[in-house]
Amino acid sequence: MATTYLSRTPSVGGDRDKWTFATWIKRSKINTNESIFGAFSDGNNHTQIFWRGDNLEFTQKDSSSVTALLQTKRLFTDPAAWYHLVFVWDSANASAGDRMRIYVNGSEETEFNSDTNPSSGLDSFINSTSYANEIGGLDSAEYFSGIMAHTHFCDGQAYAASDFG
Repeated sequence: MATTYLSRTPSVGGDRDKWTFATWIKRSKINTNESIFGAFSDGNNHTQIFWRGDNLEFTQKDSSSVTALLQTKRLFTDPAAWYHLVFVWDSANASAGDRMRIYVNGSEETEFNSDTNPSSGLDSFINSTSYANEIGGLDSAEYFSGIMAHTHFCDGQAYAASDFG
C-alpha cells in the first residue's frame, strides 16, 4: 500500500469560491476509499475528492455537517482503465446545479447517489492558508495507490473538461 502523497499549505490564499482540479488517473485497487485531492482541518471540516469504494465522491463538511456532496451513481471498477477526471468548485455560480461538477472522460456526470449543492458563496477548504492542499492522501490517510498524470489545479477558474483537450 502506498503511504506517500503531496502536501502544500498555501502561503497566500487563493480563490476559495472557484477552482478546477483535473487529472488523468488509473486505479490499482477497486472497492477501496482512496483520496485524490483535498484540504483537511479535521474529520468534520474538509473538502475532498476521493474514491468511496467504486464511486467518485466530491464532498465538503463544515462543523460535521455535509454542506456539499456529489457521489456518482456510476461505478469505476476497471483497474486497467485510465480516466480523465475534472472537478469544478464554483460556489458563486447563480445556478445551484453548476456549483459543483464532475467530468469523466469528457462527459459531465449527471446521475448521482447523493447530490447536495453548496450554498451560494460557500468557501471550500481548498486554497486556505490554514489547511494543507493534498494530492494522493488526506491527513496521512486514505492514500491513493494508483497512477496520476497531467494533474492540474486552476485557481479562480471554472473550466469544463474540453478545456483540457
